[in-house]
Amino acid sequence: MGAPSTDKVRNVVLVGHGGAGKTSLAEALLYLTDATNRLGSVDEEHSNLDYDAEEIRRKFSINLALAPVNHKGFKVNIIDTPGYADFIGDAIAGMEAAEMALFVVDAVSGPQVQTDQLWKIAGDMGIARACFINRLDKENADFEGALQKLVDDYGHRIGAVQIPIGREQDLKGVIDIIRMKAYLHGEGTEIKETEIPEELKAKAEEWREKLLELVAEADDELMEKYLEGEKLSQEELEALLDKAIAQSIFVPVFVGSATGLIGMKDLLDEIIAFFPEPTAHGAVPTTDGEAMEISTSGETVIWVFKTMSDPYVGRLNYVKVMSGTLTPNTELIDSRSGRKVRVGHVFRVVGKETTDVTAVPAGDIAVLPKLDDVVTGDTLSASGNVEFAPIPFPEPLYPVSILAATKADEDKLGGALKTIVDEEPALRLRRDEETHQTVLEALGDTAVDVVLCRLRDRFHVEAELEELRIPYRETIRRTAEAQGRHKKQTGGSGQFGDCKLRLEPNHGNGYEFIDEIVGGRIPRQFLPAIDKGVQETMTHGVIAGYPLIDVKVAVFDGSYHAVDSNEMAFRNAARIGFRAAVEKADPVLLEPISTLTITVPDAYSGAVMGDISSIRGRILGMDAPEPGVQIIKAQVPYAEVTHYSPHLRSITSGTGSYTMSIDSYEQVPGDIQKRLVDLYEKERAEGH
Repeated sequence: MGAPSTDKVRNVVLVGHGGAGKTSLAEALLYLTDATNRLGSVDEEHSNLDYDAEEIRRKFSINLALAPVNHKGFKVNIIDTPGYADFIGDAIAGMEAAEMALFVVDAVSGPQVQTDQLWKIAGDMGIARACFINRLDKENADFEGALQKLVDDYGHRIGAVQIPIGREQDLKGVIDIIRMKAYLHGEGTEIKETEIPEELKAKAEEWREKLLELVAEADDELMEKYLEGEKLSQEELEALLDKAIAQSIFVPVFVGSATGLIGMKDLLDEIIAFFPEPTAHGAVPTTDGEAMEISTSGETVIWVFKTMSDPYVGRLNYVKVMSGTLTPNTELIDSRSGRKVRVGHVFRVVGKETTDVTAVPAGDIAVLPKLDDVVTGDTLSASGNVEFAPIPFPEPLYPVSILAATKADEDKLGGALKTIVDEEPALRLRRDEETHQTVLEALGDTAVDVVLCRLRDRFHVEAELEELRIPYRETIRRTAEAQGRHKKQTGGSGQFGDCKLRLEPNHGNGYEFIDEIVGGRIPRQFLPAIDKGVQETMTHGVIAGYPLIDVKVAVFDGSYHAVDSNEMAFRNAARIGFRAAVEKADPVLLEPISTLTITVPDAYSGAVMGDISSIRGRILGMDAPEPGVQIIKAQVPYAEVTHYSPHLRSITSGTGSYTMSIDSYEQVPGDIQKRLVDLYEKERAEGH
């Protein structure tokens, strides 16, 4: 079944750095609530959620996965997301669908790079945040150290609502400092609620005082009462937690061990008691400037936050019901395409296991099969007049050229790639008509490798990568003249065209064609053919096969034959004359120059600037928008930064990010021009 009502729904997305144990936490909650009959394990390759062949092989999440659980009359939709930078798109989609982001943090390592990035994104979204310090049963686990790092990195509003009983291999349970109860872990799923052990009472009271001080900030009157030395009652504390968490005045920190099932039951209790329900953040803005209340009383409106393809079921669309109640056999309209869409089955999904449901109220999440024309970000409604803003996926800045390995795979490659890109909007696919390459743009090399593996394993298409061709340009640097003469006699009518051309640099103004013919030396009807012949030659270049730009061409003299001259003859003459003039006009190659805006912590700014200089770049300026952060603006030849994404991660230990645009062209160095010209001539000699 779906949730009984909107107020009985909790949507919680698990986010954080890769390897912190997000999937293990979701597996533990599934197991404890009898949603699964065994505790899934990523390491042992029987996870309920990481079931994709690539996830099993790599032992980390690639896709968003759902883990809905029922607890005390509530439905909690746990959304498990990847923790690696190449797959951050699914983490962003999951946060857009949830009201609470639960950051899973390793008790040994503390918050790491991806935690930082996702924390900022969650803040920009306005989603409430909480933390779970996981793996406290591991060697060198440090609860207080990890918590202090969270406070240092993300601010003083972070505070513990649980503390551990024991540490490392002696971890026995947790203390709930909201209710001042202890939960001891027994055999299997057995959990015993007890009084706080005597030796930990003083520490529990100390942590409770910190909690009261943080939560009191949510209410001015209670804050004044607390500052005057009065104790907040248990009722006042619990009443404040809802408000403080939903408004991000307070960020609660939970503790435990997902694989050891320690702290799990208490975490679930706190989720349904204090985590925000779907209406907590108010009405949701639509693209027309209006806003929609999440309520079952309005028209049926659903929003697609993830699209996947199952090898057995087909396409699956993960949706959040924004208004009304979704039932099977409902007809809706997709606002993007304007098409009517018939919803057949409505599924509850746990990993890859599906169960039919009869009704899903506003705020709840479901999965819809076989809506082939529906993609991530679509809004479907009864009226077709509602549309929500697109998900802010990061720009894919890692382009590769992909092609079929064999002739037999060519026909299948395009369709397979489209299916994969539909599933992952942080991928982009385009055909570059200039370089004649199919270009896949991703967030990094791991994402590209996953695409190649999926093509092979799911679609039985062998594909390979080839070197990305850079869109160089050719131009000239001086004025030159040349004659183009085409004469051909073939027994019948011959061909004759003769024109003299003058070329001049026309920097920044593109192509211009000038008629300077006087005295009828060339009849007017042949001038368009000369113009066309020149432009055809410019398209393919002269010295290295790249388009020639920024040139002014004047035809100033020539001759013709009354019988043998025709348009084709003058087109050929123009080609000959233009090529000859270019070779005398000091032709050069131009390369695209990219403008990078790089955001890095202060500690890495020197290394980044040094690296920019080493790849023929120049620094344009720097800015410090906030303490500890530098924004570096630079210009670098595009050929040097086509794969800058993993390079920047390496330099900055994963903390750097950037945007890029191609804004201009500049002359390439002589050695690079020679290499490109030599390569072109070699390929021509080989008949390519």
